[in-house]
Amino acid sequence: MLTITLYFFIIIVAIQFSYYLFVFGKFAFAKTQKSTPKRIPISVIVCAKNEAENVARFIPLLAQQDYPDYEIILIDDASSDNTLEIFEEFEKQYSNIRLVKVQNNEAFWGNKKYALTLGIKAAKKDYLLFMDADCYPATKDWITTMSAQFTMHKTIVLGYGAYEKKANSFLNKIIRFETMLTAVQYFSWAKTGHPYMGIGRNLAYKKEEFYNVKGFISHMKIRSGDDDLFINQVAKSKNTAICFSPESFTYSQPKTTFKGWFTQKRRHVSTANFYKSFDKVQLALFYVSQLLFIILPIILLAFQYQWILVLSLIGFRYLFSWIILGFSAGKLKEKDVMYWFPIIEIVLIFTQLNIFITNIFSKPVHWK
Repeated sequence: MLTITLYFFIIIVAIQFSYYLFVFGKFAFAKTQKSTPKRIPISVIVCAKNEAENVARFIPLLAQQDYPDYEIILIDDASSDNTLEIFEEFEKQYSNIRLVKVQNNEAFWGNKKYALTLGIKAAKKDYLLFMDADCYPATKDWITTMSAQFTMHKTIVLGYGAYEKKANSFLNKIIRFETMLTAVQYFSWAKTGHPYMGIGRNLAYKKEEFYNVKGFISHMKIRSGDDDLFINQVAKSKNTAICFSPESFTYSQPKTTFKGWFTQKRRHVSTANFYKSFDKVQLALFYVSQLLFIILPIILLAFQYQWILVLSLIGFRYLFSWIILGFSAGKLKEKDVMYWFPIIEIVLIFTQLNIFITNIFSKPVHWK
């Protein structure tokens, strides 16, 4: 039995090696992006529900973008705070801001996709750039850098939505590492020709992509997934580009409690159940290989079975994964989280296991 366990462990290390080198390596070793500004007309779309404090801080940053032809579509999704009033003041202040007011609809109660659909229909430009209400662009060149990736054939651009750094917070490092790892995965798979998701905090696509599939209609009843489910449906190797220049990043304020972050991750994980079969399999295989990489060597070392070989395999796995993720973290300006890599990885593996189990017995709460 121990011999079989050892062989199984070797297979797991081989699977991990394949993921890191042949998939994640596509992004880790990618050259620095160089792009020529396109200056194409852009509609920036921001959907907010009860985000008064955030929009008051961040919308002015959008209005200060150094870009010649863009409009900002502000969508108020039936907020109960003073988000709408703040939006109305911005509409008066900035000539390129237009407001979409969404009333509660019985058929689409609390559905962000319904609100976004109204905003997209109101947009006058053919190219759409999305950001969440609790986000802000890293630079005044955010629109310029993201839109530069559009070409005649590349009509979808996947960006990076980072989280702010909080000093002396281990939870913050966990959140940023998990966000970085997720980005490495969807950037890398996009570079292999299998794009499978994007994030609404930083995402762009041509309006025709939305209308070609009748918008969110195929998954309108699923509360989440206005970003990743939509991209999973429409993205292909020929029409998808990635953007990882630091000027294109957006930043959000991270959760400050484990409970808040855990609830957020429950929503994200539940949406992945509706991905295409190949994408669900590759994500599941990677996670299972991570989990077994922790469990199997514990069993082997407990019985002191081939312990030199087991320790060598552990060291080899951490060497190549640390190198690949280290290069990736450098591209995404997240190098500091790599000092905690082994510990954070273990925390994430068992947190995700907890999420899987919890989601079986109760449904996560979505857009309120």
